[in-house]
Amino acid sequence: MDINDDEKAKGKTVEVGRANLQTENMRYTIFDAPGHKNYVPNMIMGAAMSDFAALVISARKGEYEAGFERDGQTREHAQLAKSLGVQKLVVVINKMDDPSVAWKEERYNEIKSGVEDFLNGCGYEPEDLIFIPISGLAGDNLSKPSDRSPWYNGPPLLEILDTMELPPRNPDAPIRIPVLDTMKDRGVVAFGRVESGTVKMGSKISITPSLYPCQILNIWNCKEEMVKYATPGENIKVRLGGIDDDDLIQKGNVLCAREDPMPVSELFICELTILELLDHKPIFSQGYKSVLHIHTVQEECELKEIDKSWETNDKGETVEKLRPKFTQSNSKVLAKIIVNKPICIEKHEVNVQMGRFTLRDEGKTIAIGKIIKYKPAKMVISGDGLSEEQRI
Repeated sequence: MDINDDEKAKGKTVEVGRANLQTENMRYTIFDAPGHKNYVPNMIMGAAMSDFAALVISARKGEYEAGFERDGQTREHAQLAKSLGVQKLVVVINKMDDPSVAWKEERYNEIKSGVEDFLNGCGYEPEDLIFIPISGLAGDNLSKPSDRSPWYNGPPLLEILDTMELPPRNPDAPIRIPVLDTMKDRGVVAFGRVESGTVKMGSKISITPSLYPCQILNIWNCKEEMVKYATPGENIKVRLGGIDDDDLIQKGNVLCAREDPMPVSELFICELTILELLDHKPIFSQGYKSVLHIHTVQEECELKEIDKSWETNDKGETVEKLRPKFTQSNSKVLAKIIVNKPICIEKHEVNVQMGRFTLRDEGKTIAIGKIIKYKPAKMVISGDGLSEEQRI
């Protein structure tokens, strides 16, 4: 799925690849997310649009171990998948046919045991995890069982995916479509996933945070088929009417029903789980700056204050502190965060997909969180269709 020249030259995924697959029971959109640490923001975009994730781990000697060393990318991707709302994880142990592995059950069990312990620590329960040994190159255990792994009694990968239950979403909720990308094609075309509500041809919508009004002229599903409507969970593209300038819509905006626009804020209160902070920045305190990733938004933010923290002392006991000046790695906090400019957010309890986020600093994920409250920013349309902020 690596198709551009940069990816072919580097031998690694850079952009999120997309492909479609249909079985007898399900229709899939597959996102091939980058594994390299330099492209984690692109991986976050892919995970944010997914209902399920397959964590692909190399069984080859040395490669599995490298992924689970400190700062290893397998560790970070697993943590990100959980923070982005992926509730079920298929752990695909690949390259079982490598000469250093030779389909040995002992190697599979070694990896499974180590990965399972780590994922349990990330918040995954045993029933949330499914393990499968495969050879992606030879196709073993992908669509049918392989005779090279007689010790594996489970179903092949496609059968596993076909039996997974989709998470519940409300087709009657307000329309929320985070914009992933845009293009000009006989007008302005936007790409995104319907996170809630049902969007129909002719729907009158607005682009938040600017509240610029427009209308849905055409809808295409993931198979590039024109459809009359799309429901939650579907990845779609739409042609918009009433807008000629594609500068008025960009990644991170959200398409909403005009009568029920997405909340917009610069300041919010959140529950935050601190992971491993940077070695040279081991203190999380007022003024700490990082990059916020929420749905398709990527924006700089700053810690305004910590209202409460829960830390583990030397005895292994959880200690609660009110308004501490700072906290450190592996703690939980209730905090206020301010963003550089107004962005579209939602309370986690109202819309899970739009209310969870990650914080990254210098290319490393340092925290995962969910929004509890926010201070609204009222947006007013100006004559040229751009917005000005009025603080309240």
